[in-house]
Amino acid sequence: MVPEQGTGFPVERSRRTMSTSAAGENEPRQETDVQHVKPVQDEQKTATIAQPSQESPRRCESAPRATSPGTSLRHNTPTVSRTSTPQAEARSPTSTTWPIEPPVTRATLSELDVTKIIHNPKLRHDINFDPELHFRPNLDGEKGRKKQDRANHFWTALKQELTEFITDRPTFYEKHGHTDDWTLPLLLKSVKDIIQTLVPQRDRQFLDDGLNVELLMQQFHKGVADLEKLALWLSQVLKSHCAPMRDDWVDAMYNQLSKGNRESNLDELVNGMRSLLSVLEAMKLDVANHQIRCLRPVLIEDTIHFEQKFFFKKIQARKIDIRPATAWYKGVEARYGKDDTHPTQAFGDSGIFFEGLSRLILPSSPESRLPSNFLFDEERILKLRSDMLDAVNLEICMRMYEDLERIGRLSNSGVFGNGPALDEETLKASEFNFNSPIDTSRPSSLAFSNASADSANSSPRSSVGLPAYVAPETSDAKSKARKVYGSLISLLQSTQPTMQASHRWESIAPSMALQIFRFTNAPTSLLATFEEKLTSSICRMDSNLYKEVEQAFHARLMSDLARRVQELRSLSGLSLFSVSTGSRVAGTAIREREFESPLRDSNDEGVIEDMAARLAHVGILHWRVWAQLAYVDDEEDDDSMAIDEPSQ
Repeated sequence: MVPEQGTGFPVERSRRTMSTSAAGENEPRQETDVQHVKPVQDEQKTATIAQPSQESPRRCESAPRATSPGTSLRHNTPTVSRTSTPQAEARSPTSTTWPIEPPVTRATLSELDVTKIIHNPKLRHDINFDPELHFRPNLDGEKGRKKQDRANHFWTALKQELTEFITDRPTFYEKHGHTDDWTLPLLLKSVKDIIQTLVPQRDRQFLDDGLNVELLMQQFHKGVADLEKLALWLSQVLKSHCAPMRDDWVDAMYNQLSKGNRESNLDELVNGMRSLLSVLEAMKLDVANHQIRCLRPVLIEDTIHFEQKFFFKKIQARKIDIRPATAWYKGVEARYGKDDTHPTQAFGDSGIFFEGLSRLILPSSPESRLPSNFLFDEERILKLRSDMLDAVNLEICMRMYEDLERIGRLSNSGVFGNGPALDEETLKASEFNFNSPIDTSRPSSLAFSNASADSANSSPRSSVGLPAYVAPETSDAKSKARKVYGSLISLLQSTQPTMQASHRWESIAPSMALQIFRFTNAPTSLLATFEEKLTSSICRMDSNLYKEVEQAFHARLMSDLARRVQELRSLSGLSLFSVSTGSRVAGTAIREREFESPLRDSNDEGVIEDMAARLAHVGILHWRVWAQLAYVDDEEDDDSMAIDEPSQ
């Protein structure tokens, strides 16, 4: 099932990628448009894959913990009342000309069938990156709310029709006749259809005998239906095939149905039927997730063969245009491929590709559209771009904090002697520049020097030489810098998760400036100027400060990326998955950094290493699939695809 594109059960992703923002998967995409190529979900001919048997989930020890029937879906327990199939806008039962479908049916759960799983290209691609990938009910956002509304409408209609059947049978028969085109028989048929997908073939004959919907409805119309007996039979069938953790839920369902039948309580009856459908949905999810766990190694090892075959068919059928992807690669090659001293040489034959890929994640990237063949990795690339923006802007904030801290110490220590005071008159907004010397009567005590452009830690701001008697204790400076950095991350995480990364920084820039200012002893007259400078630096990607920090990050990223690719390129698909997903650093993308220099070394190695690991994983898989399809000419030497033949 394709996440965000399915019929109600997207794949939940473990958020192993690191980020400072509180935004999860609901964070909107960045400002890059993507050429969408909708993959066909029902390719019938793929590599042969052994399908697991329909083994009972009771034997699956790694199943999630049991939850009670009333447990909130925040714990990934599916609740029928909150799910439904996409329908036309629901109408009142009195005006409908066709019956309302139950919220969960065999059709809505069909995406969980193993045949659909192994033919789903997006899911098969995503399974390479998420060791905790699994299905869950899709209740997020506006779509989830509408499904919940439709589901609630079905249960309301069921109660109304049952009430009318009991209290005003002539009117009921006038509307529905003696047909089975109303909510109760449709619900029972849906229950039977779902159970048929959960039990072995040998048990389906007993299912036909125990859940004969036509016979049950005849008994219902004659007033002799034994609903408590049916509830007991259903509970026994479900317990014999569901995971043990679902037993309590099944018992609750039985108690609701039997109590509603004994006390003629329609509310309890309807609640029991809701619980019944919820249990069936949960069982179907359990089976599908169990099958994913069993199939994962085979699916991962077969990724390259499957995707090459899948995309080759699309190219042959002219459903995918690879010319933009080829043009993108050729453009990168023309710009960076001729320089023998360029870092791309460390990557071997895939160097041009990784140079281009690394530049796709730069927030200032001029690429307005991702090449169409990056469709399956679009979210990962945009998440990397968002993390890069956070890392760069936090580094800018910390550099400007250090400059302001120096100014505050100099102002309060009397270093300026009898020279002009650091007041608003001396440091006007139009003249104040953190990257140029301050005009004082003692210029020798405030020496500025430009950092080497070749240094990975080069800074666009000047470095200040302070007299010994005003230099702070190193340990105090480190502790203070950590507090500043932590407070900035907290501010960043307090922003709305639905905001785009660039808009998030625009909204938080004044608060960032004020927070930094609180940690310094700089004159208050500088606050407005400092806020203006910081906002300009982090919101304008064409500023000199932003460009230099981003270039420094990119240079360090390429160095780590080259090392990572060299380590991973010879691994098989499953080994690549194990190493890449097992070595990532847990936590947020921008973790607290180590401060080793007298003030703070620009040491974001944890961030760079994590981004390099994620980018290498994406890049190696992409290169193995697409090198011969879109990038490497057929007449080129076969060694150019050495990465495509990993050792087993």
